[in-house]
Amino acid sequence: MPNSLLLLIPGLPFLAALWIVLGFIFGWNRGEKGERETALVAVTANTLSLLAMVALAIYDFTHGAPGHVMLFPWLQSGDYQASVSLMLDTLSLSFGVVMATITLVVTRFSVNYLHREPGFRRFFIVMSLFSCAMLLIVLSGSALLGFIGWEMAGISSYMLIAYAWQRETAAEGATRAFVTNRFGDTGYLFGMFIGFSWLGNVEWNVLFGEKPDMSGMVVGLMSMGFMLAALVKSAQFPFSAWITRALEGPTPSSAVFYGSIMVHAGIYLLLRLEPLLEESPLLGNVLILLGILTVLYGWLGVQVQTDIKSSLIFSTQQQTGLMLIEIGFGFYTLAAFHMGLHAIWRAYQFLHSPSFLQQTEWEPAKPAPAWLRKRRWLYTAALQRFWLVPLENWLLVRPTQALAHEVQTLDSRVIDRLTGTPSHSNMLSTLAEMQDFQQGKLRLESGIGTGSGLLGKLMQWVAERFEWLEDRLLLQKGGGKLGRYLQQLGEYLDLVEELLTQPRYLILLIAATLAVIL
Repeated sequence: MPNSLLLLIPGLPFLAALWIVLGFIFGWNRGEKGERETALVAVTANTLSLLAMVALAIYDFTHGAPGHVMLFPWLQSGDYQASVSLMLDTLSLSFGVVMATITLVVTRFSVNYLHREPGFRRFFIVMSLFSCAMLLIVLSGSALLGFIGWEMAGISSYMLIAYAWQRETAAEGATRAFVTNRFGDTGYLFGMFIGFSWLGNVEWNVLFGEKPDMSGMVVGLMSMGFMLAALVKSAQFPFSAWITRALEGPTPSSAVFYGSIMVHAGIYLLLRLEPLLEESPLLGNVLILLGILTVLYGWLGVQVQTDIKSSLIFSTQQQTGLMLIEIGFGFYTLAAFHMGLHAIWRAYQFLHSPSFLQQTEWEPAKPAPAWLRKRRWLYTAALQRFWLVPLENWLLVRPTQALAHEVQTLDSRVIDRLTGTPSHSNMLSTLAEMQDFQQGKLRLESGIGTGSGLLGKLMQWVAERFEWLEDRLLLQKGGGKLGRYLQQLGEYLDLVEELLTQPRYLILLIAATLAVIL
C-alpha cells in the first residue's frame, strides 16, 4: 500500500473513537439502539487495522520487511528534527498482528459483555483510543511518535480503571496507576532529551546507528531512561504494586490492558532497544536481577491470592519477569516468542475468568501452601505484597500530593495577588452567605492589593477597572441589559465548564488535542 495510507492502521481506531464521540454529542447513537452502531464502528475499525497488519506481515514473509519508512517531516528547528515515520520490521509486524487480533477479539467480546451498561459508548471510545495507542507504540519509527502512543495508552488505562468512577477504590486505583506511570514517563522523556541533545532527532534508526559524538556513558544513560519507562509500564519489581490496583475496570479492559497487551508494552520497548542494550552490558545485568525479583514477587504473591483476576495478574508478572531475564541474557528472539504466546494465552484466561467460578462449581480457593504458612515472615510479606504500596506512597504518591499542595499555595498566595483575584478568605464559604450575596444583602470586600513599582501600579489600575465593571454591571441588582447579557454569558460558561468535567467530554478534548498534535 502507499506509504501515506500506512497511517490508517493506527488512524482507523482513532477515527472510530471520534465518530462515536460525535454520535453521542449529536444524538444519533444514544440509548440502547445506538449500541449496535457503536459496536459496528469499533469492530470494523479494528478489523480493517488487523487486515492491514496481516497484509504487511505477509509482505514481510514473502519479500522482506520494509524496515524504517519515512512518511513526512513533522517539525524542524535548527539542528532538531522530528518526522512521522514507521518501523516495519519482523518484530513490529509480528507483535502488531498479535496485538490487533487480541484487541479485535476483546472488542467483539465486550459488545455482549457490556450490553445495556451506562458506560457502553465510553468503553468503546477508550478501547478504540487504546488500540490506536498500541499500534503507534508498535509501529512508530521514532521514540517521539512512540511516546504519543505511550501517553495515549496511559490515559486510556486511567479512564478504564476509573470506569466505575463512583467507587472510591476505582478512582484511587486509577490515580495510583496514573501517577506511577508518569514517573516512568520521566525516564522516556530523559532518553529522548539525550537523543535530541546529541543527535538532533530520535528516529530509531539514528539512535541505533553509529554515534561517534556520544560516549558509552551517555549511551548508557539514554538506554537507562528508556529502560525505566519499560520497567514501570510492565510493572516490574519494584514498580509492581500499581498493577494489582488497576483491576477495578471491566474484565475485558483488564484482559487487554494488564493481561495481554499493555503489560507487554515495556517488554516490547526493551526488545526494540536491543542495539542500545548491546552497547551497555551492565544494563543487561540489571535486567536479570530485576527479572529474578519480579518472578519471585509474582510467584509468592500468587500463593496467597483468593480471587481469579489477582491470581492471573501475579502469574502475568512471573512471565514478564522471565522475559526480562531472557532479554538480560541476550535471548531476544526467545523473549519475543514468549511475549506473543503469553499475550494470547493470558487474554483467553482473562476473558474466561467471569465464568470460572461456575465451571469450578464455586469451589473455594485453595489455602496457601503449608511450607509458606510455616514461614510466618515470608507469608506475611506475601500477604502485604512486600510492602511495596507504602514504599510507593512514600516515593511517589506523597511527593505528588505535596507538589500539588505547593502549587495551590503558590496560586493562592502569589498568582492571585498579582492578578488582583480575591483571596480564599474573602470568598463565600457557606450556602447561607451565597444566598445573601445573590439577594444583595452581602457584599464582598475588595481583594485588590496595593501595587508597588510601575508594573505593580499598572496591574492594580487594571484590576480596579475590572472590579468597577464587575460591580456596576454584574453584582448589583438590575444591572441593565448589558449586565443581564453578561450574567447569561457567565451562566453558559459555567454550564460549559460543568460539561467539560464529565468523562465523555474529557475524552472528546483528549481526542481533539491528539488530532491537532498528529
